Parts: sequence; C-alpha cells; structure tokens
Amino acid sequence: MIERKQLKDGAQVTFVLPADVPPGPVSVVGDFNQWKPGAHTLEPRSDGTRAVTVRLPAKSVHAFRYLAAGDYWFDEHHADGHDGANSLLHT
Repeated sequence: MIERKQLKDGAQVTFVLPADVPPGPVSVVGDFNQWKPGAHTLEPRSDGTRAVTVRLPAKSVHAFRYLAAGDYWFDEHHADGHDGANSLLHT
C-alpha cells in the first residue's frame, strides 16, 4: 500500500507492507535512491505493518520495486502503474 501526503514543494510517500509478508527485511529500491538496496528499509509500526517514508519532488514519476531477503524482488500492486519491469509512482 502507498500512503501519500501532498506538501507545498513535493510529496511525502509512505510505502507500507504487512509485518511478516514477505518475511525478513524489506527495502524499497528505486530511482529516488539510485536503486541502492537498504537505503530505505521498512520498519515496524504499532499497527502491525512496516513502513518507510520518502520525500519526493512534486509532479514527478518514479520507478521502484521492493527487495526482500533472499534477493526476492516484487512489485507494489497499488502503484500508479507498471512499466513492465517496475512499479511507477506519480507525485
């Protein structure tokens, strides 16, 4: 799931997954962090989910995927679109 908050000069985007699906550490990896695994690792929240928040510029499109333990890459089904290889997010 993706939570968004519009800001005056951009957007605050929170990537949210269940606490244990998939198991182990998960990070969101995309063009906004130079596709660097571990740069934005999802952390547990009190509501039983895990999440990470990223600030992005306004009126931009970003490609991203999730990376879980065991080199397991997967897409966000609630993304704004998909380009064949990645999930897409519009701010």
